[in-house]
Amino acid sequence: MIERKGKGLEGGLTNYGDPAFAAYLRRSFARSMGYSRELLSKPVVGIAQTASGFNNCHRGVPDLVEAVKRGVLAAGALPLDFPVISLGEVFLSPTSMMYRNLMAMAAEEMIRAQPMDAVVLIGGCDKTLPALVMGAASAGKPAIALATGPMMTSKYRGERLGACTDCRRFWANYRAGRIDADEIETVEGRLATTAGTCAVMGTASTMAILLEVMGLMLPGTAAIPAVHADRLRAAEATGRAAVELIGSDRTIDRVVTQASIDNAMRALLAVSGSTNAVVHLAAIAGRLGLKLDLNRLNALSDETPVLVDLKPTGEGYMEDFFAAGGVGALLRRMSARFDLEARTVTGDTLADWVPPHDDFIDSAVIRPADNPVSDKGGLVALYGSLAPKGAILKRAAADERLFETTARAVVFDSLEDLSNRIDDPNLDVAPEDALVLRNAGPKACGMPEAGYLPIPKKLAAAGVKDMLRLSDARMSGTAFGTIVLHIAPEAADGGPLSLVETGDRIRLSVRERRLDLLVDQETLEKRRARRVTPAPAPVRGWAQLYHGHVLQADEGCDLDFLRHASALA
Repeated sequence: MIERKGKGLEGGLTNYGDPAFAAYLRRSFARSMGYSRELLSKPVVGIAQTASGFNNCHRGVPDLVEAVKRGVLAAGALPLDFPVISLGEVFLSPTSMMYRNLMAMAAEEMIRAQPMDAVVLIGGCDKTLPALVMGAASAGKPAIALATGPMMTSKYRGERLGACTDCRRFWANYRAGRIDADEIETVEGRLATTAGTCAVMGTASTMAILLEVMGLMLPGTAAIPAVHADRLRAAEATGRAAVELIGSDRTIDRVVTQASIDNAMRALLAVSGSTNAVVHLAAIAGRLGLKLDLNRLNALSDETPVLVDLKPTGEGYMEDFFAAGGVGALLRRMSARFDLEARTVTGDTLADWVPPHDDFIDSAVIRPADNPVSDKGGLVALYGSLAPKGAILKRAAADERLFETTARAVVFDSLEDLSNRIDDPNLDVAPEDALVLRNAGPKACGMPEAGYLPIPKKLAAAGVKDMLRLSDARMSGTAFGTIVLHIAPEAADGGPLSLVETGDRIRLSVRERRLDLLVDQETLEKRRARRVTPAPAPVRGWAQLYHGHVLQADEGCDLDFLRHASALA
């Protein structure tokens, strides 16, 4: 066994004014937990413990922690797990996004304050992996990520089901009256039947894939299903790798470069991943003094084909992606397009992670570059008079017939207004209109996944399955439709979205990457003068801090004072 350098329990001593006493006292209390003096002299690997009764995606975390500990002990270090905030997507009000930065702060402070020489970041559910990486990047200690893994699918009447694209499809059918209450209740019990994150290419799996491509977790580990034995073996190997990090310079701020961010954007486009990943990548980049440039995203999108055929835009599920070859297959298929000199947490370059051959790849799920699902990337950024700082459209999940369109706006002022009026039989709306939701951005209410505006009930009942929808909110990575998101600046921050009125004409051009409000400037200035003042800011706690410092979507919705020093200058 190779001796590792590290401060162990004597790192970052509590300040009593007497370092020797502080070390003595710490060892004494540590020994009360039953550790031997020999073990307490080892380097320490911290393990971020994110299990929670309010986080179904993390049900398997306790088993992962134990497997990581096995790997750490076998490699000669002391594993100590510690709790951080856990974010269960469907259990948090108003939205888990509002608490991503709080989790990042908790992770950063505990990693920095506690005596660990390296840290394993265990996360899965949408906001947890980016939050942990953001925190660890700012804490500056060597770190490696471990994903909880996706769910396996179930069956209903011979059809495969998986959360949560199928959730939305059945709910749309229920709203349209095509299935009854008994059937939707039966389906409810068949959609999510194992531990793990959503079974499709939602935000959780997208972020795990991007972190592997960025070199922040072990190769081949992003897509392993949560209940697969390989997931536990990956955890054990991650524990061993964390010990290898001790004493190295492989901290996140040194591993991740602008090339890593570009590689992640390419992977996002090739898997037709979640729009949420754009926000999370921007936040991670901002912590490192780097940038996610939406114009760069567009340039990459024009030259990066979609190779992965998974729901919500295709047919397969994450278990199929894993069986088809996972991220290694994607790297092999796109090796000419990635910057393979990018560093990884193992000390290798990305080139070392590219498999030497491709005969293991299932081409029905991960296509070759000369037979893509689409010859253009899954996402595009839009700019224009309605989105001066940008907006995002997942074109791979949208109806191409709406890509070049001018539509009449039907405006909803808030989530409450949307809820109250969307199914009103007297709502003045037609299939060719554009549904517009405002005051649903980061400053207004935490930027919930409300961008997937439901089709008005009377239109759904008439067979309408998609229409143009626009908002300053987000959309679940499991959703689909012609939906423009992340409009920035948001309405609550004075963006042009606050000036739109029902009946206005809005022009979308995917070809030109434009989103414009076709209203003359004089009229807009008159509207601006009589615009209603936004609701008062929260007066206490996290909500007050968040509201006062949150940035817009193009900068990742991080807090302004948490970004890298170069961004604060």
